[in-house]
Amino acid sequence: MITFAPVQHDTAAIEKYVSLFNACFPGVDKFSNAYLTWLYHDNPDGSVIGFDAWDGDVLAAHYVTIPAMASVGGQLVRVALSLNTATHPTYQGKGLFTKLAEMTYEAAQSQGIDAIYGVANANSTPGFIRKLGFQLVEPLQAQVGIGAVRRAVAGQALGQFERVHSAASLNWRCANPQNRVHARRSHGMLEFFAPSVKPWLPAYAELPPVDGSELILSPPPMMSPLRLFVGLVPAAISRSATYVAIPDRFKPSPLNFIYRSLSGRMDKLEAGSVGFSFLDFDAY
Repeated sequence: MITFAPVQHDTAAIEKYVSLFNACFPGVDKFSNAYLTWLYHDNPDGSVIGFDAWDGDVLAAHYVTIPAMASVGGQLVRVALSLNTATHPTYQGKGLFTKLAEMTYEAAQSQGIDAIYGVANANSTPGFIRKLGFQLVEPLQAQVGIGAVRRAVAGQALGQFERVHSAASLNWRCANPQNRVHARRSHGMLEFFAPSVKPWLPAYAELPPVDGSELILSPPPMMSPLRLFVGLVPAAISRSATYVAIPDRFKPSPLNFIYRSLSGRMDKLEAGSVGFSFLDFDAY
């Protein structure tokens, strides 16, 4: 008989999650004890919210969302990133993911989460839309260029959806044990760099300065001037002309920004209204 329980983030639970991910994704070394502890337990915006499916002592399926802060419709609210999901091969095709997701969103709403957002590939997007009521807002942009992505950052209005980072949340994000992120100040803004699939092409993001002096800066090592931007820039914000789109034939499966309101306050987002970067999900 399948039973359901909220996810945990103690050492014993983390070890069970690592074992499940290894069974579901053989050869993928991302899901280490250190990584899941960092992701599930250490986040200053809140511990993981999610549910597990159990068949006796066997962990059959697992789904989590990661709390964060964001400006949604001009209001600072708590949101959650739809992230890790895994169903043991023995239990696939039984509808466990949909059940876990709905239980997770109910729990998230009870904890004051305003909306769920995520990044879905071409295979998973239809399920999120049809079964879970998500909106496909727009595909992420993948571009290569030099310099800043936005012509200006400070003082420009946020779009309908944009993550809001504190020094603590940025320090946590940069400390990803699987892929460290480097931060520096440049021309009145913060720049972030992370290793990507090519050593000469770091993933790049930029933010306005954050309040407080607690941000830990770690300038990136010497690198190529080229940068990889994967994300979204609101259409109302002036963009740099130094970035060009990567041709579709050179890109992996398209990534889509998806959104589901839990409060009903901002039920839908308009395409061209989202600010988003690699810092805001788990690409790098």
